[in-house]
Amino acid sequence: MKERVEGHERVESILASLRAGMAQRIVGQEELVNGILTACIAGGHVLLEGVPGLAKTLAVKTFSELCNLSFRRIQFTPDLLPSDLVGTLVFESASSSFSVRKGPVFANLVLADEINRAPAKVQSALLEAMAERQVTIGETSYSLPDPFFVLATQNPIEQEGTYSLPEAELDRFLLKLHIPYPSPQEECTVVQQTIDGNRGANRLDAMLSPADLAFLQKALSQVRCDPSLVSYIVSLCAASRPLVDPRKAKKPREDYLKYLSFGASPRASIGLCLTARIQALFEGRSYVIPEDIKTMAYPVLRHRLVLSYEAGADGLTADDIIGRILSLIALP
Repeated sequence: MKERVEGHERVESILASLRAGMAQRIVGQEELVNGILTACIAGGHVLLEGVPGLAKTLAVKTFSELCNLSFRRIQFTPDLLPSDLVGTLVFESASSSFSVRKGPVFANLVLADEINRAPAKVQSALLEAMAERQVTIGETSYSLPDPFFVLATQNPIEQEGTYSLPEAELDRFLLKLHIPYPSPQEECTVVQQTIDGNRGANRLDAMLSPADLAFLQKALSQVRCDPSLVSYIVSLCAASRPLVDPRKAKKPREDYLKYLSFGASPRASIGLCLTARIQALFEGRSYVIPEDIKTMAYPVLRHRLVLSYEAGADGLTADDIIGRILSLIALP
């Protein structure tokens, strides 16, 4: 019999209510829903990658309603300015002084739509918000609301007029989720809901209070990760880092290293441990098992690996490399 966290009935009730609320508008997409829930509990940011029309924006908006969070959607474009994101100083002629006009980033939940279309200065302003939970307007820094997290989307198939996200910014995202096409049955349900006018027509009642979120975070603090599993997590992340001298590679164990230019940072180890504990909480356990780590390794690591030219030439993705690493690193 698995050991449960204290108050697991309430944890299960809160999670079930949120999932049921999301299901009123979102059909399927379990990984997306679980990823958003994970980010909310962990206080992290999420990068969503998928083609247009897969309900990414609707999912984020629905979650903000269920949690009674302030929500802002920012459409990133090549002509966007940092002031369009964080705000600016406005001169008041009546008082001959400047006042602060805060931008849309001052919200609990910010949807950065097509984030890779914004130029470097806008990315820099967003990076400060994500990393420091604050923005600087003029000479003054302003704290962002608590909680604050960014859910950013990018289109994987349309690259014209886009900018590659810098590695420092990618590393600030706790998770990167791939949003797949729905199954034919799920798509039929979506179409029927749209015809009936039941898809996003009415605002949903809030189901997660600040007290509920605090309770989930307190329950998470009870979930333990054995030191041997912490070592396993660190070994997985360390295995993604290319050797300084490629001649020291041990065949065939490290033959994948030629496909990597840069590997995961220690922030990835921290994120993998945290999300594995949240995965255990979702399963009703008070302890992490290796399967929790393997499940979360893909969304935590895939955006932190910088692939080499050889990987592209051989048609390999970050997920292929992660699978290879998982198969080679021995379980504790």
